[in-house]
Amino acid sequence: MSEQEKQTQENACTHDCSTCGSACGERTAPQSLLAQPNQLSKIGKVIAVVSGKGGVGKSLVSSMLAVGVQRAGKHAAILDADITGPSIPKAFGIKEKVLGNELGMLPARSKMGIDIMSVNLMLEHDTDPVIWRGPVIAGVVKQFWTDVIWDSVDYMFVDMPPGTGDVPLTVFQSIPVDGIVIVTSPQDLVSMIVQKAVKMANMMQIPVLGIIENMSYAVCPDCGKKIMIYGESHTADIAKAYNIPLLAQLPFDSALAKCCDLGVIELHESTELDCAVAKIIGE
Repeated sequence: MSEQEKQTQENACTHDCSTCGSACGERTAPQSLLAQPNQLSKIGKVIAVVSGKGGVGKSLVSSMLAVGVQRAGKHAAILDADITGPSIPKAFGIKEKVLGNELGMLPARSKMGIDIMSVNLMLEHDTDPVIWRGPVIAGVVKQFWTDVIWDSVDYMFVDMPPGTGDVPLTVFQSIPVDGIVIVTSPQDLVSMIVQKAVKMANMMQIPVLGIIENMSYAVCPDCGKKIMIYGESHTADIAKAYNIPLLAQLPFDSALAKCCDLGVIELHESTELDCAVAKIIGE
């Protein structure tokens, strides 16, 4: 390019790189979409718990991972990003509404001290439906990160809605997620969806910490034999193919389901998930 052409380009510059196709030296780098947390927040690792479809126990796993981290002596938190199907407060027996002041909103706290933020803690009745469009829902999730005061949290688990739509994209772009845990069940159909979640994580350049298979089997109460209700699982093969750890294979557990119904999930102990927690936090 000649000096005259360079001068002409400089004179015509609007200084708005988003509308310009020129590769000049003044071009600015793409701006980060990461949102800043509340100025009073102190957050360590952020782990998103995802699934390609609903009904595989993602909220259950999010809750139990947080409980396991809290038992390990760390401060855990749950950001409930499943706005239209929030179930975290019910599992922990939390009914009081969140409070706030001019500095931000304060999350609810479970009996063990786990910080929790969910849209159900803001509704007048927890059975009120949330009938919002995708961008509004994504905006609320972002506000849970920017407006809530998360005090000295070591590990935050983001309970994601199923799929790869608006909310997962907002979380991955707006929140500095350190890794994701994929929750699945043994059926072949779900295995296909797992691969979609893995590929989305790769596209967003977020490491997959591991896969947790829920409802892997039932245990006969008389003989203790494992019964593969959904047939043979292929989750281990998928994990191996993508070089991802299979963190746990969880059985059907009626005692755990009862604890969730009664709001006392923190009383339940799971050896399988304790092992998964140890792998996630590196202990």
